[in-house]
Amino acid sequence: MASSLMLLQLLPFLCLHWLIFIASTSSNEIPKQPYIVYMGSSSKSNLIIQNGEDVEIAKLNHMQLLSSIIPSEESERLSLIHHYKHAFKGFSAILTDSEASALSGHDHVVSVFPDPVLQLHTTRSWDFLAAAAKPAKNTWFNHKYHKAASDIIIGVIDTGIWPESPSFNDQGMGEIPSRWKGVCMESPDFKKSHCNRKLIGARHYSRASTNKDNSGSSRDPLGHGTHTASTAAGTYVSNASYFGLAGGTARGGSPFSRIASYKVCKEGGCSGAAILQAIDDAIHDGVYIISISIGLSNSEADYMNGPIAIGALHAQQRGVVVICSAGNDGPYPFTVSNTAPWLFTVAASTIDRDFQSTVLLGNGKAIKTYPLAYGKAIAVNSTLLSEARSCRLGSIDPKKVAGKILVCIHTDPIDTRGRKIAGAENVEAQGLIFINDDEKIWPTERGILPYAEVGKVAGFRVIKYINSNKNPTATILPTVTIPRHRPAPVVAYFSSRGPGLPTENILKPDVAAPGVAVLAAIVPRPDRPGGIPAGEKPATYALRSGTSMACPHVTGAAAFIKSVRRKWTYSMIKSALMTTATVYDNTGTPLTNSSGNNANPHEMGAGEINPLKALNPGLVFKTTIKDYLRFLCYYGYSKKNIRSMTNTTFNCPKKSSAKLISNINYPSISKSKLDRQGAIRTVKKTVTNVGSPNATYISMVNAPSGLAVKVFPQKLTFVEGIIKLSFRASFFGKEASSGYNYGSITWSDDRHSVRMMFAVDVE
Repeated sequence: MASSLMLLQLLPFLCLHWLIFIASTSSNEIPKQPYIVYMGSSSKSNLIIQNGEDVEIAKLNHMQLLSSIIPSEESERLSLIHHYKHAFKGFSAILTDSEASALSGHDHVVSVFPDPVLQLHTTRSWDFLAAAAKPAKNTWFNHKYHKAASDIIIGVIDTGIWPESPSFNDQGMGEIPSRWKGVCMESPDFKKSHCNRKLIGARHYSRASTNKDNSGSSRDPLGHGTHTASTAAGTYVSNASYFGLAGGTARGGSPFSRIASYKVCKEGGCSGAAILQAIDDAIHDGVYIISISIGLSNSEADYMNGPIAIGALHAQQRGVVVICSAGNDGPYPFTVSNTAPWLFTVAASTIDRDFQSTVLLGNGKAIKTYPLAYGKAIAVNSTLLSEARSCRLGSIDPKKVAGKILVCIHTDPIDTRGRKIAGAENVEAQGLIFINDDEKIWPTERGILPYAEVGKVAGFRVIKYINSNKNPTATILPTVTIPRHRPAPVVAYFSSRGPGLPTENILKPDVAAPGVAVLAAIVPRPDRPGGIPAGEKPATYALRSGTSMACPHVTGAAAFIKSVRRKWTYSMIKSALMTTATVYDNTGTPLTNSSGNNANPHEMGAGEINPLKALNPGLVFKTTIKDYLRFLCYYGYSKKNIRSMTNTTFNCPKKSSAKLISNINYPSISKSKLDRQGAIRTVKKTVTNVGSPNATYISMVNAPSGLAVKVFPQKLTFVEGIIKLSFRASFFGKEASSGYNYGSITWSDDRHSVRMMFAVDVE
């Protein structure tokens, strides 16, 4: 019977032989690359583990499909690099463009696209977030709540993990939750004993290549995955610091949650096919939340050609939260990544702690000074003046800089500060002054080399001093921590901005969280840039910046909220964090960006997360699977593909248009192309009462001058038995300024303020 079933399942693929035309050109001369073949939802409606026969049948089906397009003389390519079999179906393999094109036309295939290479995008930070709750509460510091999170499993898809870090100590942790079905993969440098009751699982994936490579390890060689995992759920570690800076007790947002590590990145990037495999495995393994601090360098061109978007849609269908970084391509608009509405997208902001390095120009004091050397003036030759200006490796004459403090101007975003520090050390410089023309200053690892970073105003003074003195000298004083810094938070310069693509009718990013100078666990490296201060061991904690660091803050916050509000769904947690977010800094004025201007929702989303306040949001916007499916309809996907992706008989609404995307029950509103001469545009939203059963909420609109925004009804009254009510918001832009207009609609009772941000593009 099983053999007959297998044959029937193979028949749809056998007919593909007759559809393929093999060109006369030698197949060895045709370019080949890894492709992802996405085939929609798994036939399993839940997470019942497939038995071995099910898995083998699926694998055989995919191999048969592959063999139908790959010439027999190239049998070495008949191999699945990755095989998706739990929450969704598909595989990745080495294909030519024509083979990929042929597969894309198959009835059982939703999309075929090249395997993309994606890029990687704390002591005080959690205290800073807790301090934003007014009045102050102790909930976050109550171990009762944190221990309730011990069955919350967080999957971190990143560069792996360093299991020896104190942040992953399992002291005080109970038994591993029974829902966990994952593994701890072994390798020569990673044993099963490295996993424990805290770090309960670790997987790694080989990089897609024409040469099959099963080697690998779950160990983190870069430190990025270790840093993000410890930020999300690291246990309490006292006396943590980066060589004395940012000292205190390090902990994650949910210190008693479990961690499962999925290594998909190596130096040079992250395979999209491996990310898709990791999401599929994480869903099967039993995680509650997936944290992904990875993204494309620009916005997705198509939701069904993005591995994170595809995998997260299936995770959402099974109630698994997927939280992602927004990207580090700011401050330019249209740079935000991970924009699908079912993703929780996080921008980066500062906290109330800064670091200061003082530069003293000239002599006249007892402090030892060193000569200054401007990179442009000591180039190896005249053809490298531009590179030498920014101190690019290999462009500076070592003989002219030895024993001096090197001065560089930032002009090359690809050449990182870490590389410049290492380069200055290699040419025996006595220090490095880094002039950041764009004022995008944030702390970096610097080791023993004296280092200072200044903005363009101070930088101009340094260059003017060099040019006006025959023997310019300077001293760089040791870096010190500046506590209680104001204003904070501020949207980080590098944080990617909206509007999002491919549709502007979803407001992205969703929220902001600490992502500048975040102290968390790293890989101790004796060969680190700049060396190690005398008498010190390699650092086990370090300061890192990026939306990669902001993402796990929201991950930890979501795990914390889930541990307290056990019955809340993913969309309820997301809504609570968005509608209670902070839009004021610690001076009591509106949040600003790095230029000092008021931050808008395309920079900060709904604002800075306030996890304690999110425990009691009053009202939530429940975004359902049907909302996401309608979104796909409105966006333009066919009914056939949507059914394949969801394994349902879902029908699109009769009217489907991109203009209707704003109507899905999302906790924010974005409207593109509002014609000032056109009709009033209206959206409908539904809120669910999670506060007092008897409550009345009054709406208040904060809109820019000229944009007419009205809410109907203006009052929502909840009584026993009624927990859901709807309202409509209308927008009319006849008198509004051209371009994006930002504002908010806030529902308030005597205890709660539920703020929904909006962005309306008037043309």
